[in-house]
Amino acid sequence: MYKVAFRLFVVLFAFRSWAQSDTTITLQAITGLQFDLARFAVKPNQKVKILFKNEDDMAHNLVITQPDKRLLVVETVIKMGDKAQAVNYVPPMPEVLVASKILVPNTTETITFTAPATEGVYPYVCTYPGHGYVMYGAMYVTTKPLPLLATDPNIPPSRQTLERIPSSPHPFPLEYPLLYRTFMPDCSPAAIAVALSASHAYCFDAGKCYLRYAWRGGFVDNTDHWKGNGNALGKIQGTIYFKDNVTYPLRVGKADKLPEVDFKGYTLTNRLPTFRYAIDGVEVRETLKALPNDEGVSRTFVFSKPTTQTVYLVTQPTDGITYKSSVGKWQNGTLTLPKGTTKCVVTMQAPPVAHGAHHGH
Repeated sequence: MYKVAFRLFVVLFAFRSWAQSDTTITLQAITGLQFDLARFAVKPNQKVKILFKNEDDMAHNLVITQPDKRLLVVETVIKMGDKAQAVNYVPPMPEVLVASKILVPNTTETITFTAPATEGVYPYVCTYPGHGYVMYGAMYVTTKPLPLLATDPNIPPSRQTLERIPSSPHPFPLEYPLLYRTFMPDCSPAAIAVALSASHAYCFDAGKCYLRYAWRGGFVDNTDHWKGNGNALGKIQGTIYFKDNVTYPLRVGKADKLPEVDFKGYTLTNRLPTFRYAIDGVEVRETLKALPNDEGVSRTFVFSKPTTQTVYLVTQPTDGITYKSSVGKWQNGTLTLPKGTTKCVVTMQAPPVAHGAHHGH
């Protein structure tokens, strides 16, 4: 009887020890193409539960890869093209350890798995196109202390000062360029406000894939948005000098035909966004930069392939902007880009702050 009781005690103790070794990690996708937690640690063979929440307003997933395989997985997804969407942008390859579905905003998925037996650094990443180069972190499988955060090469450089971003209306340090996904006036709910400097900003409409307006004098006041339920509009701090009123500027094939548009996300290079979208199937990357002395903006359009049709940029001749282009010809406010174009830089010089300006090309 004593031996049976002792064996039962041993079994219960072993079970309790195993149960106590389980760990639950809460991980959130947040504004700015980042996870709120830059890294976390688990023990070899530990049972892990990740509560993955998408707190952003664009889609994300969570993929944990084998050590040093993050970029291979990310680039494999890109090569899959349109086929990737059907598998939640998770390629069927042994380098993928575990993965979530694509989560739309304000949804959660629970992922349960057993940590690898081999100690090492297992990257986690969002593989949605355009995200995987900047949106990642590190799962350490180890029983040892983690390296210093400031010198950890396995997390984004921007996170080497902050392991977890707390719930805050300001997820970004005050460095420029500065980007907010927020609600803006005269824009679809998928607005992206970008401050090129402390006094020069623009609003890109991700829902409709084009530059809505640009202004000088400050950025946005999001106080009402932060204090409310998230639906309040940001208040523009400054004066709008450009507003697009032509319904949609880029056209394919015919200058008077509005295209079908599809937003593909954006990437950040030194905090400056490049927007990816398609117009009637033509894939475009657009980067906006400030002209010297904040006199306006330049818009660089890069096409993924040489264009097979004529592409048009339609402007409003009375908008006060002086336009110039590196490619194509202007006529009556419309820029015509010939077939075979791969890149075009359009400068938009604003009128002087205190004076009017002549619109020309």
